[in-house]
Amino acid sequence: MTQTATFHDLKDTSVFITGGGSGIGAALTDGFLAQGAKVAFIGRSDASGFVTDMTDKHGAAPLFIQGDITEIETLKAAMSQAAEANGPITTLVNNAANDKRHSTEEVDSDFWDWMIAINMKAYFFACQAVADGMKQAGGGSIINFSSISYMMGNAGYPIYTAANSGINGMTRSLAREFGPDRIRVNALAPGWVLTQKQKDMWVTEDGLAAHLDRQCLKDTLDPQDIVGGVLFLASNMSKMMTGQAMVIDGGVVVTG
Repeated sequence: MTQTATFHDLKDTSVFITGGGSGIGAALTDGFLAQGAKVAFIGRSDASGFVTDMTDKHGAAPLFIQGDITEIETLKAAMSQAAEANGPITTLVNNAANDKRHSTEEVDSDFWDWMIAINMKAYFFACQAVADGMKQAGGGSIINFSSISYMMGNAGYPIYTAANSGINGMTRSLAREFGPDRIRVNALAPGWVLTQKQKDMWVTEDGLAAHLDRQCLKDTLDPQDIVGGVLFLASNMSKMMTGQAMVIDGGVVVTG
């Protein structure tokens, strides 16, 4: 990554990222390690090669815990393991999600439950699991990834957009609930970030051209474009910012 800013207060802090071994999550792991933070992440796929790369690059290894965040006890155990290894988690990044395309007519109860489990339920229970440790540490920052897809009213994945809209509501309520303990809770809504998965599965020449036409800034978004916003929300530079939704999308949607 190209480091453009240093957030000195993140050095030696304990960071936990869901889905931190690929896509945007991998860029976040890289970004926090560059700040000197102690990073742990959970993911379903083997990320040992990525861990080796990060160790070679930063001289410090992130803690990789393989597991499925939809299994809530597995998620909680991973967070406990991370806290034991790196100290109380003071930054939680709920990043893992799945934007599997689907039409309303094809959705059954099992698919609904799975989509909500990965795109919202795991977020809530990760917030629940980290709250006491942050309270004991004197505060912390929770960053819940949302998406501009629901703001755009996109078709093609209605459960995903419903979950992302719900994440904003949950974020605001938890910010109110956790605020007295100096725990900040914010949402971050990326635009269409061209991860390898997006390129392999969803990007078409016409679709990308149409999306770029809606952006004020005409460059495509890369995972690295999201890192700075997350570091800012994690650091004390945003210490009086909570219950908010930050959008990084090249200017597709307008908030306020």
